[in-house]
Amino acid sequence: MAFVRQSWYVAAWADEIKPGEKLARTLLGEPVLLYRGAESGQVAALEDRCCHRGLPLSHGCVRGDQVQCGYHGLVFDARGQCTMVPGQALIPPAAKVKRYVVAEQDHLVWIWMGDEARADAAQIPRHPWHDDPAWEWVKDRYPVAANYQLITDNLMDLTHVGYVHGRTIGGTPQAHSEAETHTVPTDLGVRVERWMMDSVPPPAYTAAAKFNTALVDRWMEIDFFTPATVRIHTGAVDAGSGAREGKREGGFAFIGFNTMTPESETTSHYFWSGANKRQPGAPDGRERLRQSLEVTFGEDKVVVEAQQVSLSRKPEPLGMIASDAGMMRARRLVAARIEQEQKP
Repeated sequence: MAFVRQSWYVAAWADEIKPGEKLARTLLGEPVLLYRGAESGQVAALEDRCCHRGLPLSHGCVRGDQVQCGYHGLVFDARGQCTMVPGQALIPPAAKVKRYVVAEQDHLVWIWMGDEARADAAQIPRHPWHDDPAWEWVKDRYPVAANYQLITDNLMDLTHVGYVHGRTIGGTPQAHSEAETHTVPTDLGVRVERWMMDSVPPPAYTAAAKFNTALVDRWMEIDFFTPATVRIHTGAVDAGSGAREGKREGGFAFIGFNTMTPESETTSHYFWSGANKRQPGAPDGRERLRQSLEVTFGEDKVVVEAQQVSLSRKPEPLGMIASDAGMMRARRLVAARIEQEQKP
């Protein structure tokens, strides 16, 4: 399976793994056991396969800061080194399992699936909104029966919003298709900027914020970080109030974090969060936000899973249109990384 391996991917939300507990997950086609030490509280990641008889370590248990196999009781530390073989003092030199470098940041557990020596936590995309009290946010992980790049494609080309998301963030389909759009390269990927001036605010916007005009000026800023993270900053203010010049106080503002970790060629872990700017004096809006996002992302899930079925039956090539510019740049960046890694 061709994936970018010299890169960071999200393995779990941090609160999915409690102290002394474990979590089994397949990432980039590899079985991984994540666990949090009961004493240190640190997360570790090992190949989910005992080196003795091959039973997945996830059938065992966490003992302190180590993992014990549930078959013959071998114990492994966070480095993957066997530290105890029940019934014998000698530990064979080959008694070890592969370990993966992990890092916790912004309430996420990131994992490096490539060469351990090249892992640099400074390369992880930051998302400080998860700790900013000015924003209220919700999160989840969806298993999606589709290739991870189909999810990326969906996020990079938001002209679909008017057709797929009419109940929530849609608005007028024609306005989305005719939005002023600019695609530019960045140091870590590509950015797509979209402007919809004098546009009808969608239901999700009017439910979360007050506008003083019937029409709004609306923006969408989409940042792609290679190989599989997309951050979307969207919002709207009263039409003609200076959004282009940076006057974005009041109105509606939303930050969406999306990162896709391949499980296999045709299945993915889709980790997402959505954050709304808190409205002064307004009640907690997280439950309303969650309900809205669950509908929105549920609609996207239906689309990309149907695409996967169709493309599995009849693969590409597919036709391209102007709004595919950002998506195609993202795809080229990923393809170039894979090609570079596969060179001898």
